[in-house]
Amino acid sequence: MSESSGQERQKTLADFGEAVNMTAGELEEWLATDQSRRVGQKDGGEPTGHASGRRIVKLLRTRKSELDDDDLAHMRKVTSYVRRHLAQRPEGDAGDTPWRYSLMNWGHDPEK
Repeated sequence: MSESSGQERQKTLADFGEAVNMTAGELEEWLATDQSRRVGQKDGGEPTGHASGRRIVKLLRTRKSELDDDDLAHMRKVTSYVRRHLAQRPEGDAGDTPWRYSLMNWGHDPEK
């Protein structure tokens, strides 16, 4: 692995660590709720964010040394989604909103 790709890997891991502020256990518990399944874009079945959340749980439980390029690509996707979605925060109390629930599917609880 070249130095630049090693640096890119470390940046991806750091960015993902900042974006995902829920533990694997917290996220897994959240994904089991009805609210989690009701929000997000659906392509005929499971909401996209819900499927991503299940993958995030696996990523959080995987040793960093065992993460492959596909895992790192998904981590970058998660980081990008969280950053974009945070910029769209609704006015007022967002605690019990689809906006918050969607972010939580992606591993970020804005109330933390």
